[in-house]
Amino acid sequence: MNASIQKMRDFYDHKPNAPIYQLEFGYYCLDRWKREGWINDKTNFGELFGFDSGAVCSLGQLGWCEAPFVPAYKEEVLEATEEYELARDFAGRSIKFFKGRRNGFMPQYVDHPVKDMATWENDVKWRLNPDTPERYTDLERRMKHAVDCAEQGMIVTQNLVGGYMYLRALIGPEDLLYKFYDEPELIHACMQTWFDVADRVCAEHQKFITLDEVFLAEDICYNHSSLISLDMMHEFLIPYYQQLIANVRARQLEKDRKLHIQVDTDGYAICTIDIYKEIGLDYMSPFEAAANCDVVQVRKDHPELLMRGGFDKRILAAGKDAIDREIERMMPFMKAQGGFIPSSDHGVPEEVNFEDYIYFRQRMQEFGR
Repeated sequence: MNASIQKMRDFYDHKPNAPIYQLEFGYYCLDRWKREGWINDKTNFGELFGFDSGAVCSLGQLGWCEAPFVPAYKEEVLEATEEYELARDFAGRSIKFFKGRRNGFMPQYVDHPVKDMATWENDVKWRLNPDTPERYTDLERRMKHAVDCAEQGMIVTQNLVGGYMYLRALIGPEDLLYKFYDEPELIHACMQTWFDVADRVCAEHQKFITLDEVFLAEDICYNHSSLISLDMMHEFLIPYYQQLIANVRARQLEKDRKLHIQVDTDGYAICTIDIYKEIGLDYMSPFEAAANCDVVQVRKDHPELLMRGGFDKRILAAGKDAIDREIERMMPFMKAQGGFIPSSDHGVPEEVNFEDYIYFRQRMQEFGR
C-alpha cells in the first residue's frame, strides 16, 4: 500500500511514533486568501499544504447533517426582499439567507418539516422508505469502487447522520428539546425509521464489502456539555445505535475484521465519551479547543481512544510564536502515543493569515515523517 494509506492504517492500529497522516478539517478563509492573491480556483491544496492522498472510502447514502431523504425536498425560494431570501432546502427546512449569499455565515432556520405525528406520517416518513429503488441507484458501480479501495488497503467507512443530528434537522433544535418530554412517541417513531433505513442500506453495502468503520455525524454537544442529558441519550439514541452496530457486526463478510466506531460532535464532547463507549466508541473527533477539549488530557484519561482534530483554530490566528508553543505542547506527546490525526478543531477561520497557515502546515509535516 502507498505511504498515505499506511499512515492511516497505522493511525487506526494506534501505532506509537508512526508518521502522522496530514489533513485539514475545512476552511472558512478561502475567499480572503483568494482576494489577497494567495490561492485561486485551480490551487491544489494537497500539493500546497503537504496533505496526504486519500486513504478512506466513505460509502455514504445515509445523510450527513440531515436525514437521507429519497426523494429530497424541492429547493425553492419562498420569499425575497432587498435584504434576504427565505428558501426551502433539500431537507424541507425554511431558511433565511442574506440576499445573494448562501455560504460563509450561519443562516437563520425558520421552520422544520416535522411538527407533530401527523406531519411526520404524512409529509416526511415516506421520504425515508428503506425500499425506495432510487436509494440503491448505481449500487454495483459504487460497491465496485469500494472493493477496489479496500484492495488498496484503504479504510472503508459507512458514514451516516447520527440520531441527534437527524432529529434536530427534522424538528429544529429548540422544538426538539420540548418533544423529548411532550411527545416521546414521536421521537421513537422517527428513530425507528432512522434505524430501519440505516440498517437496510448497511445490509445492502455489506453484501459487497467488509466495513472498517461506522461513522456517526452527531453534533450533540455545545461549549459546556451535551445538549440533552445522558438519560435522554440512553432512552432515545443508544438502543437504536446498539442494535444497528450489532447487526453490522453480525453481517461482516470478514468476521475477524475490527469494526471501529467513530462519533463526530462539536462542543464539549468529553462528557459523552463514556456513554458512547457503550456502543463501542473507539474514535472521536474533532475536539474543539474553544469548548475546553484538550486532546493531551483526553489522551491521558482515555489512552485507547483514537482522536482527530484538537488544534485550536484561534491559535492559528495568533501568529507563528503561538503556533509553535501549541505544537510543542501537543505534538511530541501525541505522536509518541499514536492514534492521533491533528487538524484545526473546525474550519480554519477567516482571521488566519495565509503565511501563518503555511507555517503551521510546514511544522505539522515534521510529524508526518
